Amino acid sequence: MCGGAYFNYGSETMRIYFPNPKAVLPVLRNGETVLLPWGRRKSQDGALPITGWAKLESIYAGVWDKYHPIPVKIPLLSFMEKDFEGHSHWYDLQKGQFLQGLVARAMNSNERRLYVVTLEPEFEDSQIHSRWPRVVQQGEPSRRRE
Repeated sequence: MCGGAYFNYGSETMRIYFPNPKAVLPVLRNGETVLLPWGRRKSQDGALPITGWAKLESIYAGVWDKYHPIPVKIPLLSFMEKDFEGHSHWYDLQKGQFLQGLVARAMNSNERRLYVVTLEPEFEDSQIHSRWPRVVQQGEPSRRRE
């Protein structure tokens, strides 16, 4: 489900893990990269969902509509997945590839958080992971519905 991320931000290279309540991820916005909080944990105040991920099928079903979702691209060098036995594996993204994200906003507050969009893995990956982050290409339009 993408439990960790490795990316460049300005002159820094950052390695972030979701369990850290201060975890942030980069988002491409108007030609610039900005950092947004990655999801919400039980220990954090707020009105947005307690998770770091958004299932693609739940987005299409309208579950996220009440959070005014905005599809975004997350520029990473690589992401980390844990297998069913709890071992970490890092996967590199190629030039022009991004993870798809969803920026959610809470009504009546300034709360804004980023969630990594996930989907059911291809058959060969399903033996290792139950969910997989959605990888999109540069120039691929971000859509709410297919």
